[in-house]
Amino acid sequence: MLDLVGISKTYPGVVALDRVDFSVAPGEVVGLIGENGAGKSTLMKILGGVVAPTSGAIQLDGRGYQALTVGDAIAGGIAFVHQELNLFENLDVAGNVLIGREPLWGGPLRLMDRAAMIAQVQPILARLGADFAPDAPLAELSLAQMQLVEIAKALALDARLVILDEPTSSLTLSETERLLRVIAELKAGGVGIVFISHRLHEVERCCDRVVVLRDGRVVGTLVGARIQHEEMIRLMIGRDLRSLYIPPQSPPGSVMLEIDGVRTAAFPERSVSLTVRRGEIVGLAGLVGAGRTELARAVFGIDKMLAGKLRLDGGDVAINSARDAIDQGLYLVPEDRKRSGVLIDMSIASNISLPDLAADARAFLIDTAAEADRAESQKRSLGIRAPGVATPVKSLSGGNQQKVVLAKWLAMRPRALIFDEPTRGIDVGAKGEIYALMRQLADGGVAIIMISSDMEEVIGVSDRIVVMHEGAVSGHLARADFSEQNVLLLAVGKTIAAERAAAGSAA
Repeated sequence: MLDLVGISKTYPGVVALDRVDFSVAPGEVVGLIGENGAGKSTLMKILGGVVAPTSGAIQLDGRGYQALTVGDAIAGGIAFVHQELNLFENLDVAGNVLIGREPLWGGPLRLMDRAAMIAQVQPILARLGADFAPDAPLAELSLAQMQLVEIAKALALDARLVILDEPTSSLTLSETERLLRVIAELKAGGVGIVFISHRLHEVERCCDRVVVLRDGRVVGTLVGARIQHEEMIRLMIGRDLRSLYIPPQSPPGSVMLEIDGVRTAAFPERSVSLTVRRGEIVGLAGLVGAGRTELARAVFGIDKMLAGKLRLDGGDVAINSARDAIDQGLYLVPEDRKRSGVLIDMSIASNISLPDLAADARAFLIDTAAEADRAESQKRSLGIRAPGVATPVKSLSGGNQQKVVLAKWLAMRPRALIFDEPTRGIDVGAKGEIYALMRQLADGGVAIIMISSDMEEVIGVSDRIVVMHEGAVSGHLARADFSEQNVLLLAVGKTIAAERAAAGSAA
């Protein structure tokens, strides 16, 4: 169906792609993996007709092209599901799925046929197992639900080749399972699929072939049984998986953060209690919707706590706003960094100074030289890759944007940090850098809570795991008890002892 041969793309001083060969057959799922900056986005832009290659040839359904246009790609049945949502929050679901292709009433006014739109979109949503209606306002949907709308847009086009760019990054476990079943159904129907993901266990499950890019070149192709987690990582970053997870240098100290009987609006009848020691990384696991993010928002003062107390370093603290939390040295790295963690149109320096403007102020005016000096120090310390601290955050990769979120807090000497999905949408190499920074902070005495839906991440990074189910803590796991099975049992509200007893009885 698609054959890219010897594709190269150069910019002044930069070789983005270097003689890349890439093909997709009907009914084939091809994984495309690599770190941020490896060339995946450039290759997809060439495929979508957004960028023309410097050299190479393209064949689509046997027809040769020097470069595709956007019209060529659409006419060839190519549909993209982008990681960055391209949706209109002032429209409903049906309006987004059929944007530009709405069925119209006959007659001179040519009005949209709302009933026909809903009838057309409903079976697509049912196919995805969506729990919302075609007429639901998009602004009322969660991030995960919006991702399903983005996927529904592609399915509505009856595409013959679907490019999925990080399609599961915002999905729950059940939604991810449903999407993987949809991919299998599309494959069985002869649709070709390009699956781009940093979640390598999903790549392993659904792909027939995996192409690995590094520094703009194809460094390996894995087929069938060779598609293995550790082999993919080794090709992507040139080192072993285990090197990403750094053990603590010393045992944890005294309790730094204590959450005592905290209740949130999401689960007003249930409460959460847990402690985090100095130098300890506590993984907060659970299914999406278990109340983990709501707990983080309440502890940080964004949302109101209905009940409960917080203690820092043994003393009660009153957190009624995010400002209160910041003043106490309790900081949050939010799940959606672009909406809540950074101001993407502002510079690195402005983002880093924003929570603590007084530190760079002279007579109530910002001392831009002092602001730049502090930002430059954080840039060097965290290894933020950018031309300078005046660079707008929107031009950085996901991993470097996350480092900017961290930089603004580290400049203020945190006592406790909450990381909510710290590596969502970040490549494997950048994940390793974030893990190393977390461990460095913990070794310096900071208490850390890490909320993550990535099971491998929770098990690899945490010193202790606390699991939540429907707004309450369902269990604690010491490192000796870490396993995916134990975490999942607690996440669905079961107890490990009961399951072991049941297994013994069955035996």
